Amino acid sequence: MIKHISIALSLVIASSLIFSSCTTEKSKRIRIAISKEKSETSTTKYADWLLRHDSTIEYYYMYPLGIDSALNVLTKCDGVLLTGGEDVFPGNYGKIDDTSRCGTFDLYRDSLEFALIDLAIENDIPIFGICRGEQILNISQGGTLYIDIPTDFDSTVTHRQPNWEIGYHPVRLVKNSALQKICGSTNHGAVVSNHHQGIEILGTGLQISAYSADNLPEAIEWSDTNNHPFLMAVQWHPEAMDTLHPLSAPLAKKFLMEASKYMIAE
Repeated sequence: MIKHISIALSLVIASSLIFSSCTTEKSKRIRIAISKEKSETSTTKYADWLLRHDSTIEYYYMYPLGIDSALNVLTKCDGVLLTGGEDVFPGNYGKIDDTSRCGTFDLYRDSLEFALIDLAIENDIPIFGICRGEQILNISQGGTLYIDIPTDFDSTVTHRQPNWEIGYHPVRLVKNSALQKICGSTNHGAVVSNHHQGIEILGTGLQISAYSADNLPEAIEWSDTNNHPFLMAVQWHPEAMDTLHPLSAPLAKKFLMEASKYMIAE
């Protein structure tokens, strides 16, 4: 009798362990660090852009945490999304004398995002950048920006206008770039854009993967994609575009796929 009870208990315990293991495995979700979210009144949140394509992801806002805490959280994440916002302080790319021609700055945010980028690259964590995110990624690799496109660049494109969420302009994708491959047969399209600065000198190890009609860089990626972790950034705002837009949806899906691969490899 005692032997039968012992066997039964063993089976129950084994079953519990198997169930617990399966439950843990099923409940594991992709974790994304978001450098800074938009204001509460915004209708186009960065987190929502990703949630459209995977409603189960967990996301963490880095900005309110402080740099040390944010870096600790990032070590537990599977990807980092660098978002739009203020101008990067020009002293970070050798143009401190041009501060009067910039908009607002957030020196804490600059320091936070540079630290997130460094740690992500060091640990092969996938990175995606949007607008300012593209610019600070370029600066982090030694690149520079045009301080003000209307005055510093011979532009034929309106890159910023008051109602920016409907401010579309065309871009063309570089043939055989990783960006072009992600977007399938798409070689060009109209995107939502809102910026007065842009890439001037390209950072080390990067290549341009899209241009606007006036030849201003609109997207970047590693020039050697085989020996680097996933990194991609666009000057436009995919989160403000239609859910199925060919220059929005494939980017979110690819970023999440890379984050999933990173999660599985841990």
